[in-house]
Amino acid sequence: MTRHGQMSLRDIVPPRSKFYNQGKFGRLFPTLPPFAPDRESVRHALLEIGKAGGIMDKGDAENFDNPRLPSGFTFFGQFIDHDLTFDPTSSLERHVDPESIENFRTPVFELDSVYGAGPEANPFLYEGRTGKFLIDAGFPRDLPRNSVNVALIGDPRNDENLIVSQLHFAFLKFHNAIIDKLHVDFEEAQRLVRWHYQWIVLHQFLPALVGSEVVEDILFRGRRFYHWKNEPFIPVEFSVAAYRFGHSQVRPTFKINDRLTAPIFGAPGSDDLSGSRRIDDTRAIDWRNFFAISSSTPQLGKRIDTTLSSPLFRLPFIPPNMPNNPSSLAQRNLLRHLTFSLPSGQAVARAMHLDPLTPGELADLAGLSVGMEYRTPLWFYVLREADKRAGGQTLGPVGGRIVAEVFIGMLQGDRMSFLCQAPAWKPTLGQRQGEFGLVDLLEFAEVV
Repeated sequence: MTRHGQMSLRDIVPPRSKFYNQGKFGRLFPTLPPFAPDRESVRHALLEIGKAGGIMDKGDAENFDNPRLPSGFTFFGQFIDHDLTFDPTSSLERHVDPESIENFRTPVFELDSVYGAGPEANPFLYEGRTGKFLIDAGFPRDLPRNSVNVALIGDPRNDENLIVSQLHFAFLKFHNAIIDKLHVDFEEAQRLVRWHYQWIVLHQFLPALVGSEVVEDILFRGRRFYHWKNEPFIPVEFSVAAYRFGHSQVRPTFKINDRLTAPIFGAPGSDDLSGSRRIDDTRAIDWRNFFAISSSTPQLGKRIDTTLSSPLFRLPFIPPNMPNNPSSLAQRNLLRHLTFSLPSGQAVARAMHLDPLTPGELADLAGLSVGMEYRTPLWFYVLREADKRAGGQTLGPVGGRIVAEVFIGMLQGDRMSFLCQAPAWKPTLGQRQGEFGLVDLLEFAEVV
């Protein structure tokens, strides 16, 4: 231990890797050292930060709304994550070389979580030879399911909670509506769905999260940190840290419709957000509660900061009191920094030629006596940066740049994206020519 509680870098070996192959995870900053050595004192500090009643759990009364972002954006962000990444193999207990991890999703915005492998390879997702997705006529507001309520969809994670499940359903209906209204075949409908989805990501979702000026800077001046040799990859600085900002946006309860307000978690069988069950009119989402539709006033997401909703500190599907497999989402996120040897937020800021947060802005970490106010886990840093630099309404300079460069880079690296195929293309299915957002998608799909 050095003075002022800073940690020595003597036994931290900087990870060095090259990440070029599609389907792999990699690093934006492969030469930066891990934020800390994997020692018992460091693990204890991470568990302290992320525990129930700890630094990140101020209680729901102190977890404030974000006036900039309706709560629907929180779950659209999760839907995007399922489209881009799926790693069922990594552990919280062992170190992992990101290059060795197979990403079971392609790192492009192509909706393979929705389309699966297509009608020929996954015919159970589709309605015969019509090119349309299967919709259960008996439950016309729900995903198709088998006899034990397992959803027949391209990615089972999209039925883990009610809201993402209903978003997935909206995309099924959007695809079907394009076929019905435009009289096109499956391939053309799929292209239109993908391109309109990509437009939403680039022109609505991303600017709302990072600011239009960041998006425009990257589009016109280019990416500075996210590069690859052959195909895009998923940087762990993005997937393990920066893009997990959405966890801080989650509300403890959500108004689903006029009859149902549901907590995130509840007792088994209760009306909470858990998925994998039939959705009828009593549980179907009224999207006016999640997006500004007509004159509706939607619920807001929570601010992007280091405060999480209290239920997230006790995940009910993980047994309690297991230090190596904690039930606190915050603890799990923080321990992954050791698993993947992530650099500190300060090191990333300096690598980006940005002024890092000061120790005073991270003073609540000083009491841990391991120097984390000087070398802060990247996820915590991104959240605190959003709070201190953007009032919790958007991501800050480090987090915003990581997310924006990866999103835009994936679009630029996908030879089938609209940015590569037709950069001047404009959406055609919205209320106003050349504009298209999530509300337009929901309205075209006739789910509102």
